[in-house]
Amino acid sequence: MMLWIEKRVATCEMEGLMRNDVTRSGTIDAHHHLWHYTAEEYGWIDESVAELRRDFLAEDLQRELAAARVDGAVVVQARQTDEETRWLLSVARETPHIFGVVGWAEIAGENFPAHVEQLAQEPQLVGLRHVVQAEPDGFLDGAAFNRGVRAMQHTDLVYDVLIYERQLEEATRFIDRHPQQAFVLDHIAKPKIATSELEPWRKRIAELARRPNVCCKVSGMVTEANPKSWTPEQLRPYLDTVVEAFGPQRLMAGTDWPVCLVGASYDGWWSLLRDYFAEFNDNERASVFAECAMRVYSLQTD
Repeated sequence: MMLWIEKRVATCEMEGLMRNDVTRSGTIDAHHHLWHYTAEEYGWIDESVAELRRDFLAEDLQRELAAARVDGAVVVQARQTDEETRWLLSVARETPHIFGVVGWAEIAGENFPAHVEQLAQEPQLVGLRHVVQAEPDGFLDGAAFNRGVRAMQHTDLVYDVLIYERQLEEATRFIDRHPQQAFVLDHIAKPKIATSELEPWRKRIAELARRPNVCCKVSGMVTEANPKSWTPEQLRPYLDTVVEAFGPQRLMAGTDWPVCLVGASYDGWWSLLRDYFAEFNDNERASVFAECAMRVYSLQTD
């Protein structure tokens, strides 16, 4: 039996996605958010990130995409409600540059196996995510949540893993229970960049990367550094680590916009990534900047 990643590559080659012009020469933002801001629904946006206390909508995104020469994007949930998932899907249907939605659903719910079959019929929905970083230790070991993830395996939906670095061992156990499920690790598991700590994150993410059904988003790094004083040199050891662990074929570039704005402009983050990957070969850059996201999320560009 072929490994999951081999099956997904073969499927994409048959569909012609690997030959798509977007993947060969373009750029896809594999991780950004949209929201109508309210203080009640976005309590995590405190005074320290006051610049995020406003609406960020599709028209704002499209201006950023054009300025940064980005061809399309994957929008990711920021609230854990069915209402937001429905809203993001409606926005994606009306916005050609949004190629896919990673939404939220109550994965641990008793009715989830039936619900996920309905969700999988939504052409713009490419994955689901739960904000595990906000959950107590052991959440990913829970029977109900694992039951729900098993139900996802009957669909093409990806599960996005949002954790802090201290949760990497728990996430590895979790992923080992689901070898046929596609996973994407968000924000390189949020290492302690602000204090320049590499271990034990480096060892643990290398171990996680041994699972071929896991890819990793190169995103969310400036907010784990000191947003006001980080440098490219400070980020380089973390970039080097994920390149070594996953290889360019299992990395996808994302911005975490608008959250990234507390430490970098949208275009500025792309400039940093393009500079870092400038010495990589054409196929490697194509994978990081578009092909990996296209392949793993089965994105359609028309």
